[in-house]
Amino acid sequence: MSIRHLDALFAPASVAVFGASERAASVGATVWRNLQSGFPGRLYPVNPKHARIGGVTSYASVSKLPEAPDLAVICTPPATIPKLIEQLGQRGTRAAVVVTAGLDKTTRQAMLNAARPHTLRILGPNCIGMLVPHRGLNASFAHIGASPGELAFVSQSGALVTAMLDWAAARGIGFSHFVSLGEHADVDFGDLLDYLGSDPHTRAILLYIESIEESRKFMSAARAAARNKPVIVVKAGRSAAGQAAAASHTGALAGSDAVFDAAIARAGMLRVLTLGDLFLAAETLARFRDGPSEKLIVLTNGGGAGVMAADEASALGVPLATLDTAMLARLDAVLPANWSRGNPVDIIGDAPADRYVAALDALAQDPASSVLFIHAPTAIVPSHDIAQAVLPQLTHSPRRVLGSWLGDRAVAQARQTCREACVPDFNTPEEAVRAFSFLRTYRQHQTELLQTPPARDATLASDLPAIRRIVSDVLAEGRELLTEPEAKSLLAAAGLPVVPTRVVGPSASEATAAADALGYPVVVKILSHAISHKSDVGGVRLGIGSAAELQQVCVDMLRRVRSLRPDADIQGFTIQPMVRKRHAHELIVGASVDRLFGPVILFGAGGTAVEVLADRALALPPLNTPLALAQIGRTRVHKLMQGFRDWPATDVDAVARVLVCVSQLLADIPEIAELDINPLLANDEGVVALDARVRVSADRPAGAAHFAIQPYPVELVERIEWKGRPLTLRPIRPEDEPQHLAFLERLDPEDIRLRVFHSRRHIEHSELARLTQIDYAREMAFIATRPLDCGGEETLAAVRVVIDPDNRDAEFGVIVRSDLKGGGLGRCLMDKMLRHLRQRGTRRMVGHVLRENAGMLALARALGFSESAPSGPAPDSGMRFVSLELRGDPGSE
Repeated sequence: MSIRHLDALFAPASVAVFGASERAASVGATVWRNLQSGFPGRLYPVNPKHARIGGVTSYASVSKLPEAPDLAVICTPPATIPKLIEQLGQRGTRAAVVVTAGLDKTTRQAMLNAARPHTLRILGPNCIGMLVPHRGLNASFAHIGASPGELAFVSQSGALVTAMLDWAAARGIGFSHFVSLGEHADVDFGDLLDYLGSDPHTRAILLYIESIEESRKFMSAARAAARNKPVIVVKAGRSAAGQAAAASHTGALAGSDAVFDAAIARAGMLRVLTLGDLFLAAETLARFRDGPSEKLIVLTNGGGAGVMAADEASALGVPLATLDTAMLARLDAVLPANWSRGNPVDIIGDAPADRYVAALDALAQDPASSVLFIHAPTAIVPSHDIAQAVLPQLTHSPRRVLGSWLGDRAVAQARQTCREACVPDFNTPEEAVRAFSFLRTYRQHQTELLQTPPARDATLASDLPAIRRIVSDVLAEGRELLTEPEAKSLLAAAGLPVVPTRVVGPSASEATAAADALGYPVVVKILSHAISHKSDVGGVRLGIGSAAELQQVCVDMLRRVRSLRPDADIQGFTIQPMVRKRHAHELIVGASVDRLFGPVILFGAGGTAVEVLADRALALPPLNTPLALAQIGRTRVHKLMQGFRDWPATDVDAVARVLVCVSQLLADIPEIAELDINPLLANDEGVVALDARVRVSADRPAGAAHFAIQPYPVELVERIEWKGRPLTLRPIRPEDEPQHLAFLERLDPEDIRLRVFHSRRHIEHSELARLTQIDYAREMAFIATRPLDCGGEETLAAVRVVIDPDNRDAEFGVIVRSDLKGGGLGRCLMDKMLRHLRQRGTRRMVGHVLRENAGMLALARALGFSESAPSGPAPDSGMRFVSLELRGDPGSE
């Protein structure tokens, strides 16, 4: 991933257009005209056939230009592009928009090869170009410009770019950036998420995605951007093509689009299905992101509008809050006797402004719910008067009220008043409820974003040597599909409860002997390496109650299977006791490997009709208990698992442990390609796996290295002795937040000032979350901890680096608890961080230190850092810049 030289792409001081022209309707003429329409920098047309273009001197080649342009826009034939890129790179240009289409694979690669030595960034080829309205930059051949705004829109579809520009212009929607990626040969979604995620002009990022290529790069950039601002996605190609010949139900159910949904959720982004919803969601999240998002109260002056809102809430799964006795009493005191006395809260059509105010004041006593304010115009009170009266409540922070002013001209002024005050406003009740549902989904995804579990859960015991022996034996025999007994042995070694199973030959007498030992009733299944779905060929019989019945079943089953699958080598039968659990649900837990996002875990309703029901939720590993519970909660069967009538609630924690265990298996055993536990029988007493399928592959498609999300790096935990006591140096974890707050509260104000350059009175939860919930792919924080006599541990010191997306510079900060300074803790942590950065190939460690921070400067000198004044037009004399080269030639790539 890289944002290198993207400033030259989006904030150039000079632009050259290659293929600029005066020929009407040509791409070169349109690009040149668009740039001339508002760009304040220096513009150079390049075309050897013209001395002047539009009254401006034209240049024949790169070498003839008076300077190296920051940005080149190329509209010339495909064959010319590699040479042009090479010449531009040699001249010093650092970014190019290649509008030209039709580059074949060889020419495309030659273009990239020419750019690489100069780190010249390329947008395209085959793109419309891009617009940066607040800079007056329109480097595109779009038919219309864009107004300045706070939304960034990035699209793979050129046709969609021009259509969206037209659509947005008609609705007064402005943009900070409008980018057509084209074939994204170089600059891709990951790069732009990195750039736009920290861009001060961008309030929300909108993406139209058709495909992505590098999942870990995309996920890392998306998770970083989504921590800062809303990222909303429309993904084309929702219909699943299916995965033919899958060896498991999971392989058939885990279609690529469902996996993409799981990735979006885990990255903290929001997916919507239409372009209209893209802007609806962006406006809602930007204006209402801090408001409550779990339940909704509908306040209306018209019963019909309230009912429509309630219907839409039911359809979208948005819960309406129940008004408790205290709330009913508060509303009774301020509303007429004939109000609805329920939710929706109908305050009657003749409501004056003060009734709205009083009702909103009463509803404010339920801070956990948001309020949908619906107003239909009446002749009693002008809508604008009501808007003015309730505006203080609508704008109270945090925002709790969404507005829906029904009508057109009669409510236009009221609607405008709310929009100018940045109150979320919607044309219809249904639209408002849909927007609120986006908010709920977004909040759920943000919660998942904050989870970074380890690849292995220390609380789960597994026999890894036994698991590896099973896998290696199967592969050594030239097989990929484990038999049912082998699969169950693998799961048992992983710590999962499985039903006991006996393997016998294709003999009714052997089956009877095994059943006599286990006890009736029993289940008999055909055993064949070639048959995965045994029930499809009549290879499963349940509830066999006697030896005579079992003998007949075995004879009939062999005859039927050999008739239907004469190609299959039949090894025999498996016999297991018939497990009957009262009030049990048949579930499925599975795993497969997606082509793009790697290992993926499935949970849902199981049984023989699993693919027909298709009640499933997918998640990307690694999983912990909160993530597993969230995955379970996304299915319909979860409602049944909560209990109903005389059915007790299922032990959901036991089901979650199975999901976490499967996640750990995928991390530890990279050979696992597909896994099914179906059915997993679950009730209030626990779970047991009745059947299992596992496919392995020598290609090792799983393993933590193939996870789209980097797990907690438990391998970096280190234990040392310090002053005669054990000390742990380890990466920080999300659950360290209370401990980290206690550490920060024990720092002297002066130490905080020296570290963050200003005094702090308190630290908000949001900032603590940012310090403890990190993306290990692009930043690292090591803490030094020691055990407490009363249990638990305390943090003594911390070192943190933020690594740029190019892995070039890592900016550090280190702080030691004030009462422990001078004991060498800072040096211990800095040494550990330097080892980590060298191992990951980072080029340089850098930092800004106050001149008066003598201790930090002395430590930096002892570690070999060089010291200088900060660079910039007006370097701060009170600051020192320290840097340490970690590898190779700092100027090399």
